[in-house]
Amino acid sequence: MSGPPRPRNRRLDPPTPAPGGPDDGPAGPGNDPAPGAAPDAPDPTAGLPEAAAPRRRSRRPLWAALAAALVVGAGVGAWFALPVNTVTVSGNARLSEARVRALAGLEGHFGWLYYGGWRARGLLESPWVQSAVVTRTFPDRVAIALTERTPRARWQRRSGEVVALAADGTVLPAATGTAQLPLIRGWGPDRVPEALHLLDTLARYTVQSVTYTPSGVSVKLKTGSVWSGDLRALVKYAGSISMYPDRDIFIYPWGVSVQE
Repeated sequence: MSGPPRPRNRRLDPPTPAPGGPDDGPAGPGNDPAPGAAPDAPDPTAGLPEAAAPRRRSRRPLWAALAAALVVGAGVGAWFALPVNTVTVSGNARLSEARVRALAGLEGHFGWLYYGGWRARGLLESPWVQSAVVTRTFPDRVAIALTERTPRARWQRRSGEVVALAADGTVLPAATGTAQLPLIRGWGPDRVPEALHLLDTLARYTVQSVTYTPSGVSVKLKTGSVWSGDLRALVKYAGSISMYPDRDIFIYPWGVSVQE
């Protein structure tokens, strides 16, 4: 007779830990790191508050704004610290000193450091100003030397209005004392530049007027006259005026005719 069944004993082995797990034991020959492997670098932000890095980056716009404010402040300070206090004007006969200062942009307060040609360019807006030289002297002086245009002739427009002209043909408004200047007039294509050039060529003669038409130019002298259909021929034979000062002379490309 058999007794009760006998329990069987089963051997249970401990579980094998995973490599590199938290239960790793002390480092042994099998757990040593690979030769030449560098240890992990420490994290520079470890232990710092999370908002530290963004706060440091947000300071850059602040520094840029401060630098811009300093530059603007320095510019404003230079404006008020170095104003233009002394202005000298020379070479002006027609324009008043006050008008020159206004054209040069020197009315009221202006910073010496910032004054330059861009500001003085207004001088050339006046037809009376042919050229201007502006000189700055530290710390507060500005000198303006003008070369003004002068009336060379009178020009009668088609409307009948008579205006003064400079040698370069610029109309000089409100000119006075021009009654004795030669009078240029005519009809047809504009020949005013040629008439002004002719006045320079005949400067040693007393020219009273120059009249132009499509066919030619007539020059009235004090005691005679000259006509020519070709300005180059007139210039070439201009010496005949001295030979026949009281005559009416007709100049052609092929020669000179004198009317008795």
